[in-house]
Amino acid sequence: MRTTVDIPDDTYRLLKGKAASEGATVKELVLRGVGFVLTAEQPKPLPRLKLPLIKGGVPGSLKLDNEKIYDLIGFP
Repeated sequence: MRTTVDIPDDTYRLLKGKAASEGATVKELVLRGVGFVLTAEQPKPLPRLKLPLIKGGVPGSLKLDNEKIYDLIGFP
């Protein structure tokens, strides 16, 4: 399949020089890069953080300071 990709002039010059130094074509380097992206291992999503639920009765009435927070959450 034929497609058009806009590559900035400076980047294309570097790509063309790299291809020449490797004895390859620009097309070969582009296809190698596409193959790399398609086969690269996808990063695993971070586990979802579960925050503690602290019930306080009337909204805005809970008075917490750092010491109480450390007691409730149980930091290591």
